[in-house]
Amino acid sequence: MSEPAIKVTELSYRYRGEKHSALDSITLTVERGEFLVVMGASEAGKSTLAACMNGLIPHFHKGRLRGDVVVLGRNTREYKVAQMAEVVGLVFQDFEAQLFSTNVELEVAFGPENFAVEREEIKRRIDESLAYVGLEAFRHRPPSTLSGGQKQKLAIASVLAMHPQVLVMDEPTTDLDPISKLGIFQITNQLRKRNDITLIVVEHETEEVLHADRIALIQDGRLVKIGDVRAILQEVDLLESLGVMPLGIPRFFKAMGYEELPLTPDEGVQAFQAEGWRLDDQAHQDLVVADQAAIAAHTEPIIQCRGLEHTYPNGVKALHGIDMDIMAGDMVAIVGQNGSGKTTLAKHFNALLFPTAGEVLVHGRPTKEQGVFKIGQKIGYVFQNPDHQIFSDTVFDEVAFSPRLRKLPEDQIKQRVSEALAAVGLTGMEEEDPFSLTKSGRQRVAVASVLAARPEVLILDEPTTGLDYAEQRGLMDMVKQLNEKGSTIIFVTHHMWVVAEYAQKVYVIKDGKVFLHGTTREVFAHEQELMEASLRPPHFVQFSNRLGKTILTPDEMLRCIHTGA
Repeated sequence: MSEPAIKVTELSYRYRGEKHSALDSITLTVERGEFLVVMGASEAGKSTLAACMNGLIPHFHKGRLRGDVVVLGRNTREYKVAQMAEVVGLVFQDFEAQLFSTNVELEVAFGPENFAVEREEIKRRIDESLAYVGLEAFRHRPPSTLSGGQKQKLAIASVLAMHPQVLVMDEPTTDLDPISKLGIFQITNQLRKRNDITLIVVEHETEEVLHADRIALIQDGRLVKIGDVRAILQEVDLLESLGVMPLGIPRFFKAMGYEELPLTPDEGVQAFQAEGWRLDDQAHQDLVVADQAAIAAHTEPIIQCRGLEHTYPNGVKALHGIDMDIMAGDMVAIVGQNGSGKTTLAKHFNALLFPTAGEVLVHGRPTKEQGVFKIGQKIGYVFQNPDHQIFSDTVFDEVAFSPRLRKLPEDQIKQRVSEALAAVGLTGMEEEDPFSLTKSGRQRVAVASVLAARPEVLILDEPTTGLDYAEQRGLMDMVKQLNEKGSTIIFVTHHMWVVAEYAQKVYVIKDGKVFLHGTTREVFAHEQELMEASLRPPHFVQFSNRLGKTILTPDEMLRCIHTGA
């Protein structure tokens, strides 16, 4: 029997200056050619484990290491990072940190050049890697001009070009649209079969891991459970307790008393029909009527786009004739593939960008007449990366910035900060350094800093990216409560389950145009059109569509099911 690709023995690690261990006595063996997924909540130790695979720990990050990691016969204690890079490729969670070249082609060439690969072979690898991730048309673009998702694909391509025998990817699909996410896992599966590559992927998206061999669940630096993918994904309660999102289909069947739980839409339909169950027409119609009533209740236009077009200074036309009405009180999701124009559109709503043709009206007046400072009092914008808008030394000062800018009295500033922190669940954290908080914590600080300006509209650009399931749900529950209290919410997202559970209206953007719009249920009923826009509903919605009715959540289906009993 050949030696395993990776052997981890009693691995513990504590970062310098930290009181608690990031990893605690992990023992793990990964066979050659295996596809292992590592899952767990934020701060569980997943990224630390990934950094141990190529020698970043112990050679780059300083701390206390016990135990051993041996990869293809190389003990990471004894081999430097550069030597480990000959066999281990690592795609970082913060993918932008590993991009530094002046164009896409040079970025992909960098690794092979450092390994002294011949020029013709480097050219072949550039073509091959860019084709894998669908960036052939961008080879001469500077990485800085790419969308977040395109940058993520480039980071993956640059590592693939080095032809690693072990590929470690730390949340490689965080910022990708649903079809691109699927594509990355299809790519890695092809590579694994073709090159006998061993694959370790840290991932939050449960639907995307069905093709893996095993799942390792980590909590507080400990290996809680490892096993076959099907067996782990059926443990609905365990996954939820660890901050990992359970699949909707097994959640539904568990609620119906099943023990051997279906996982995929096909399996769900087969089991549903085998039981002789059906969906009650009237119960489903009640859901549709409730959708329409929620939309009809909002009648006052707050943001209107009329023939909106936007062309960037480099000549790239991002928006083409957008017409859109957002009403006061709406909860709207804007979705689309990477580079479709979603963020460009959202930035027009609060005058971060102005139309190059057409117009955007806020309360009936063009944004060009009002300007960003005035509109910023009505419409708040939370950026995709909270670190791009946080700059103060304390949480209090960060949240107080906008009220202070508007020269409010100190007692009003304190009141607004107190209210905003209470709304995001950060009361008592006023004196903390924002950058000492988790990504979820920093996201909440960013939201609070916008709320302190008391905007009528809150725009969130990819608010759940990089958060675990529990954090995603906590943040969106908070946003939903703000909506129920009267705030208008617009959120840009790639997480389709978030759209299914929280949005009332959906706009699908494709190639800078409104491709599809309606209630969430109406939009998710159009699976084929969504595929054309590189989107797909969550598995659970696909399952319900195959049963003939669009149902958004397991709870909805439990209200609609007719068992014939």
